[in-house]
Amino acid sequence: MRYNLLLITLSVLLPLSAQRNFMPSGIHSFVPITVQRPVLLDSTDLKDSKFSDETLLSYSISFPEQERFTTLLEPDTAGFFHLPKPENGYAFQLLSFFVTGDRYGKGKLTVTSPNPLELYVNDVKRATKTQVNDSIHQSGSVDAFLNGFTNNARIIIKLLASAENKIDPAVKIELKPDKGDSLLNFSFNNIDKRRISINDILEGTRVNSSSVSPSGRFVLLSLRETIKGGENRNYTEIYDTRQKRTVLSETANRSQLNWMPKSDILYYVADNNDGRTMYTLNPLTSETKIIAQQLPKENFHVAPDEKSMFYSSKETLSVTTPSGLRRLIGIDDRQAHYRDRFYLYRYFFETGFAQQLTFGRQTATLNDVTDDVKYLLFSTSGEDLSQRPFSKSSLYMLNLETMAVDTVWKDQTYTYSAQFSPDGKQLLIHGAPEAFNGIGLNVKEGQIANSYDTQSFIMDLATRRVDPVTKHFDPAINAQEWNSADHSIYYRVEEGDRANVYRYSPKTKKFDKLPLKEDVIRSFSISGNGRWAAYTGVSVSNSNRSYLLDLKTNESTLISDPYAKQLNTLVLGEVKDWKFTSSFGDEIEGRYYLPPHFNPNRKYPLIVYYYGGSSPTSRGFESTYPLHVYAAQDYVVYTLQPSGTTGYGQEFSARHVNAWGDQTAEEIIEGVQKFVAEHPFVDGTKIGNIGASYGGFMTQYLITRTDMFAASVSHAGISNITSYWGEGYWGYSYSAGASAGSYPWNNPKLYTEQSPLFHADKIKNPLLLLHGTADTNVPIGESIQMYTALKLLNKPVEFIQVEGENHAIYDYDKRIAWNNAIYAWFAKWLKGDSRWWDSMFGEK
Repeated sequence: MRYNLLLITLSVLLPLSAQRNFMPSGIHSFVPITVQRPVLLDSTDLKDSKFSDETLLSYSISFPEQERFTTLLEPDTAGFFHLPKPENGYAFQLLSFFVTGDRYGKGKLTVTSPNPLELYVNDVKRATKTQVNDSIHQSGSVDAFLNGFTNNARIIIKLLASAENKIDPAVKIELKPDKGDSLLNFSFNNIDKRRISINDILEGTRVNSSSVSPSGRFVLLSLRETIKGGENRNYTEIYDTRQKRTVLSETANRSQLNWMPKSDILYYVADNNDGRTMYTLNPLTSETKIIAQQLPKENFHVAPDEKSMFYSSKETLSVTTPSGLRRLIGIDDRQAHYRDRFYLYRYFFETGFAQQLTFGRQTATLNDVTDDVKYLLFSTSGEDLSQRPFSKSSLYMLNLETMAVDTVWKDQTYTYSAQFSPDGKQLLIHGAPEAFNGIGLNVKEGQIANSYDTQSFIMDLATRRVDPVTKHFDPAINAQEWNSADHSIYYRVEEGDRANVYRYSPKTKKFDKLPLKEDVIRSFSISGNGRWAAYTGVSVSNSNRSYLLDLKTNESTLISDPYAKQLNTLVLGEVKDWKFTSSFGDEIEGRYYLPPHFNPNRKYPLIVYYYGGSSPTSRGFESTYPLHVYAAQDYVVYTLQPSGTTGYGQEFSARHVNAWGDQTAEEIIEGVQKFVAEHPFVDGTKIGNIGASYGGFMTQYLITRTDMFAASVSHAGISNITSYWGEGYWGYSYSAGASAGSYPWNNPKLYTEQSPLFHADKIKNPLLLLHGTADTNVPIGESIQMYTALKLLNKPVEFIQVEGENHAIYDYDKRIAWNNAIYAWFAKWLKGDSRWWDSMFGEK
């Protein structure tokens, strides 16, 4: 018989002058667990302690899942829950329930009982009572404090009962908000469901990627588990599609684990004093074999015929300078590996011979090898500071039999990589719209293409003719692979806020979107025989999942979803798409997140999130700014894809160039205004905005243009385009796209008029600046400048530096604290509740 999981909350209200007292109207218990005293071989132990009931109470228990607590108890008129006394000996009685608070605050949980007991909150022991009382009226009690947001905290009471006790076991549960938290309400329930928190984004087990074996029978899965406290554990699994089960699961300790090109055999490497050894691994038998020894400690690419492999070997340019000094030899010499050079080698398995393939002062990068291993593609690149994008690349085709080199192209710009067609007669090329003298451009007259809106080209090797395949295809190309079986090209693309996969026929020149199961496809791997694919993806309300795809029928089979169990404990709000037509005549797409248990008759504060710096705000579940977590704190969250975003066509993305907020900011402001007007459940007086990096710049820029926001957050934001251009590691190169052809000396108006710092006096609303002290992308000086300006202007501003962190915050504890600072800031200004902020940072 199924039991009722829902419990009605009973709030016992005391007189108005006293604190409110919340008590559960029912709780569930587990079956009594018999406990026996051990055989006493001696009167004391090694610590000279005698055995006692207190020792019995301390015996550990692995607490059962909540669904196994099946006996419903109801309280008497005094609020006590009564349990049966064992007929003889001792027994543990376990009681379990959940507590939720409706806002930030502090509460005192008091458990009263005549019996010894231990009190646990979220599996952590918080209090112990060791005394036995002879009557209900003389019962002792223990306390535990619930601080912050109590998000369906699990409370477990472990009570020790004895047949010799004078009265039956009993327990009373009371929960009182702190005197300063008069608006805080608590509720009790028996359901293991809670609102999502930042910990759920950081912790848990997820599948990261998948790759299919050459025959399509096996799928190699890479998984990662993050436990509470931030420790990471990586795992490898191999799924057998024939047996429909996992045939290998182990800690990820095999470096460079990957499929051989033709065989359903894996290879990996391990290091010792003699260098690097390469092994093969049979997924069915787990048998390993050594196939190469005394290798350099490099990364390897096994040739299609499995008879040889290729690798790069590094040398570092030596520059003589006096001790303690460092003379830069180039703009990018602040970056690691700038002085490193890499040369290509080929290693033959049969002989152990390593043939050097390239020599000189230039780095050679392996692009591809033909299936018959006759030709190899490699590229070189070099600085050219005379024109954007400040680098040029050359592509060469090496005849591996004669060592003759054919120059495919020389000193091209905006070409990123190339691969052979299955017959080796064409090249599939990845590049920007301006590659090959702009043959793939599809922008309006006067526009400059967005170099991050990546495209695909096909070159005929015989004629060197280039076909701009995706010129009229709006999605941006993230990855591409030419399938030798069906002769189609598979594109993983950025399409709006989704990442989809398309199949393209070079013969018919048609694109067909594959009906895959997730919003954002993160990896896509085709089997060697071309019949199967494995892919891993995520959606707006679920974590990563992996599938096997039949490329003939387009049917997907789920093979891994390790986060499903944790997701099942979370209550998420609904996510809805919403778009508007801007005053510029464009349809601007977006989506919004509703709080769990959404009440359309209530007024909610609104948080607006954006990026605006080329890429869309993806429909991923986890992110640096997980929008479900904001919604879980009773905000409506709106995000949009304004002008300049890739994935909507070249003309749309080109609006990012030489704009720095122009039009994009107007669309965000207009979108927020229309969103509020069309959604009566939003409180238009309580709107917050947040962005990071270019989005942090956008936050600062927006609040110089409007006072509609009641609170703002800028993480790693750019305040002065000129200083970012000169100081950021990638400032000048990013500006080659964002500020194409514009420099401080030839277009000072762009660098000053679009820089928020030069309009700091127009900022009225409270601004929170966050920045990692080791940020090399957007140096921390960008926040320092704005903070200094706003303090001098006596504006409401706070500045939090995250010690030792770079552009993104990855340290577990710092990331939680950093997120909590954001949540506390919004609570202070959008909810009128500063307790969280004050608890973190106090008063001046």
